[in-house]
Amino acid sequence: MLVGRCRQGDRVAFAGLVAKYQRPLYNAAFRIVGNTDDAADVTQAVFLKLAQEIDAYDPQYKFFSWIYRIAVNEALNLMRRSGREEPLGEDDDLAGAGADDPEERASAAQAARRIERALMGMSAEDRMVLTLRHFSELSYREIGFILAIEEKTVKSRLFEARQRLRTLLEDMRPVTR
Repeated sequence: MLVGRCRQGDRVAFAGLVAKYQRPLYNAAFRIVGNTDDAADVTQAVFLKLAQEIDAYDPQYKFFSWIYRIAVNEALNLMRRSGREEPLGEDDDLAGAGADDPEERASAAQAARRIERALMGMSAEDRMVLTLRHFSELSYREIGFILAIEEKTVKSRLFEARQRLRTLLEDMRPVTR
């Protein structure tokens, strides 16, 4: 197990953890902070903290949930320090697909960008709960652990965030005839 070897000071195991979790943590950070440079900074901070605090990991929890919690906290701390706890604007850095694909793929890419922009226009709290559930596919229990809230609160926040996202995306609904 990589975590156990890492706790014993194995640098190769630490590199393995970085390789395994770098992309999912970066993606989570990006969906919270909305900027590629900030997401990269958050990801780096997570791995620095991991190197310093690996012994604090409690194996009763999934390692991914534990490290994800660190990432969420680091992203929120960065937003607080920079005074950006409000929804992100349209001109913030968003990743998008190329438009030179066939028509159907271009349409799907356009819809994905629209959803991403709507998500980035939401509060950090809404983005986090939606990202953890729908992009990272975590359980309500895991989300509760990461956000340090009750499972029923996760369900409530998720319901409300979905409603707000649905309202933001109202113009994307297909017209039924």
